[in-house]
Amino acid sequence: MIRIRKSDERGLADHGWLKSRHTFSFADYYDPKFMGFRSLRVINEDRIEGGTGFGSHPHRDMEIISYVIQGALAHKDSMGNQTLIRPGEVQRMSAGTGVVHSEYNAIPNGETHFFQIWILPQAPGGTPGYGQKSFESELNSKKLVLVVSQDGRDGSISIKQDADLYISRLSSGDALDFRVRPTRGLWLQVAYGHLNINGEELSTGDALAFEAAEQLEAQANEKSEFLLFDLA
Repeated sequence: MIRIRKSDERGLADHGWLKSRHTFSFADYYDPKFMGFRSLRVINEDRIEGGTGFGSHPHRDMEIISYVIQGALAHKDSMGNQTLIRPGEVQRMSAGTGVVHSEYNAIPNGETHFFQIWILPQAPGGTPGYGQKSFESELNSKKLVLVVSQDGRDGSISIKQDADLYISRLSSGDALDFRVRPTRGLWLQVAYGHLNINGEELSTGDALAFEAAEQLEAQANEKSEFLLFDLA
């Protein structure tokens, strides 16, 4: 089964300083048909104006992943982490029993564009944790890069859920095949570009849910980047 989620069908929150597209129901945006996909609960595509951001706020019982496309994101949390997240970097924060953090655009006069992703953990509670790594080199040399996994294999960042997150950058004309394991489900989110996925045309901001099939076949019609979630 393939289900398409078009970019302009997503929820939109426009706060002036923040413009956020919600793939799934979030905050004041509610769509009972899109409450999440398996353990994947949130994909927010955020654009933050220079010098602004999210003040300190709490989270718990969630695996929170940030991936910066453009700009830089300044992060500070109650675990003592104070970092800068740049393009090509992935950050994972395991909220566990509770954590407080803030996120600000570190570019005074430019926009920061990033994806914030929430994945439900296998079990509630646990000690909060943090991970961050640049995958820029791998993304520019490989068609598909594993950036998050339960066991932290192949240099990825570990997560408290049976969920793999891959990122792919393809040049025009590049092709990629991905074998789907039995019982798994895939969610593909296009960051930018134009792709053909198993005969379906996807453009910037579009997404696709993929179940009960054996192989995902991607063809880039132009320079493209996408996030691919492989979920139990």
